[in-house]
Order: sequence, then structure tokens, then C-alpha cells
Amino acid sequence: MPLYEYTCLECGEQFEKLVRLSEADRPVTCPQCHSTNCHKSISLFGTSKPSAGVNASSAASCAPSG
Repeated sequence: MPLYEYTCLECGEQFEKLVRLSEADRPVTCPQCHSTNCHKSISLFGTSKPSAGVNASSAASCAPSG
């Protein structure tokens, strides 16, 4: 199930919701004001470079070291 980000056009609330693909076209209800006037927002993906003293290979690994 994908996680979508929404913005309520009535009250401005921003929220996330897990939506089944089969239900993707159904209206979403705002948890704050219960309006169905919600807009699917653009989801941003962020990354950052490893901090000082950490090399890229150890930062990318999820396995415990040592």
C-alpha cells in the first residue's frame, strides 16, 4: 500500500494516509475538519551526504559493524 500525502483545501491540514491501489480514486477525508475537499500533495524525497568521519560504504550498509 502506498503512503500518500494530502492537503485539506478547507482547513489547510497536511496529513498522510495509506491507500490501497484499488481505493486510490475514492475521496479522502481530512482528519481535522472531516472535509473530503483534499488534494494529493507532491511528496519530496530527501537525502544527505554522510557526516564527517563516516565513509559512504559504511553509511549505506544496514548491517551491524564490529
